[in-house]
Amino acid sequence: MATKNLSEYDLASVPSAEQMKFGIVVAEWNYEITGALAQGAMDTLIKHGAKESNIVLKHVPGTFELPLGGQFLAEYTQVDAIILIGCVIQGDTRHFDFICDGVTQGTTDLNLKYNKPFIFGVLTTNNEQQALDRAGGRLGNKGDEAAVTAIKMVALKNELK
Repeated sequence: MATKNLSEYDLASVPSAEQMKFGIVVAEWNYEITGALAQGAMDTLIKHGAKESNIVLKHVPGTFELPLGGQFLAEYTQVDAIILIGCVIQGDTRHFDFICDGVTQGTTDLNLKYNKPFIFGVLTTNNEQQALDRAGGRLGNKGDEAAVTAIKMVALKNELK
């Protein structure tokens, strides 16, 4: 169980996002949770200097569709990084395992195929309360963490160019 607040980080360690462009792909399934995660990501990107006009926000039906939605953004927009936001809650069947495996592998493949940061902002929890705790609840917001990761990865790539 996570004991760290996902929204706490050293502000000074985050580069300016003023010149960066971001894509965010959000799963509609479990939208109470994914919508809160997306809002956290948007707010954090803007807090660190990203212009709202440099953030492309798109929705896909579910978490399994996140990698393809991310690929569409990579191919049809000029974003520097793409944040994939979803939530998979354990149920009574193995469906959870298949969805989690697929989106994880899909995200890894996209990072390598496009040489561009695709950030895994997907909650994989045992129950709804654990997801709510990580979507702006007592453990902060995973969307904040995903946005900070995206900024840092774009900065790293730019530094190494």
